[in-house]
Amino acid sequence: MWQEENNQLTRTFEFRDFSEAFAFMTRVAFVAEKMNHHPTWTNTYNKVWFQLSTHDAGNTVTEKDWKLAEAISSILNERLSE
Repeated sequence: MWQEENNQLTRTFEFRDFSEAFAFMTRVAFVAEKMNHHPTWTNTYNKVWFQLSTHDAGNTVTEKDWKLAEAISSILNERLSE
């Protein structure tokens, strides 16, 4: 689940391999671009780690972050149901 700490929403996702992690990141990138809200994230092999905060609001968690977090979680759930 998403954790709110230090004025950020954070979560780590783990996949079977790098290809799965990268495919997930690609899908997230398209959604984030449509929402005009871009995450801070890192990827190491099969793990993707997110930090979400709204820079325009002084780097705090806002409704925009929760909406993006929900969209990211939905992408994962879609992948799991395939």
